Amino acid sequence: MKPAPNSTPNSTPLSLRVATEPWPIAGAFTISRGSKTQAEVVVAEVSDGLVRGRGECVPYGRYNETIDGVAAAIAALAPEVAGGLDQAALQGLLPPGAARNALDCALWDLAAKRAGRPVHELLGLAPPEPCVTAYTISLDTPDAMAAAAAKAASRPLLKVKLGRPGDAARIAAVRAAAPRAALIVDANEGWTAENLADNLAACAAAGVTLVEQPLPAEADHALAGVPHPIPVCADESVHDRASLARLAGKYEAINVKLDKAGGLTEALALADQARAQGFALMVGCMISTSLAIAPAVLLAQKARVVDLDGALLLARDRPDALRYDDARVFPPSRALWG
Repeated sequence: MKPAPNSTPNSTPLSLRVATEPWPIAGAFTISRGSKTQAEVVVAEVSDGLVRGRGECVPYGRYNETIDGVAAAIAALAPEVAGGLDQAALQGLLPPGAARNALDCALWDLAAKRAGRPVHELLGLAPPEPCVTAYTISLDTPDAMAAAAAKAASRPLLKVKLGRPGDAARIAAVRAAAPRAALIVDANEGWTAENLADNLAACAAAGVTLVEQPLPAEADHALAGVPHPIPVCADESVHDRASLARLAGKYEAINVKLDKAGGLTEALALADQARAQGFALMVGCMISTSLAIAPAVLLAQKARVVDLDGALLLARDRPDALRYDDARVFPPSRALWG
């Protein structure tokens, strides 16, 4: 990856704007930790008066992030932005997380618009291609999940949320309702060392190809002592490159998300290092608008599994939204990002 260009030359002071926005979800989204009916996002906008760059993030309570706290962390860097903050310097000012993600992606968007060249060119990457993305089946009763799976059965890849007692019945019901779809499972830390082997066996019997984060991150040492009939992917256990050292022997894959890594800059570096260490790559997202997901389409070019359906779960999306067609997500237009 090429070094980040300096998108904020000292001769042109930049302004920083931060906004918080609620976006309604179509119905409810349920995982092992609970349900929600709207996505709350934070948008960072950096402008030179002629063009603007935008980045969106989703604060995540699992990591003790709040909407107000993330917005304040971004806003506090207004003097640095005005003074010429670039992506490289940003890495040392904020930790991995949502705040750094929004500002990092805004700086990349601004750099692209000022240069008149897309972000992939600035990074020295090949032009992005459309990717097949998973579509999420929310956690519910076996019958309700089967009904949702039946409606999505024509899709090539379904992501099934599990993580509560009775998961064997849930995954069997989904498989019966969508016999041809490839299935991945996300337990969102909802299993225990005691039920891990049985749940993995039930997933294997249903033809699941990958299981995400079955155990709490602080208890995932148990994964090293249990056979994996199917690959296990770290999600909550991995954030940035510093997380990789403790994953060996527990996981076969990692899920890279911009909000965890703290932006596109670190996410690309994490993906490269993880692959060099033998981990398969999954690229995921939070429930958000297309603005948050657009940079992840670049990252998805490196991934074996792509899960970028967050905007599809909203009741509405932004203007110039990502195009989703035939289970594929397409690269963003320049009007949206990058």
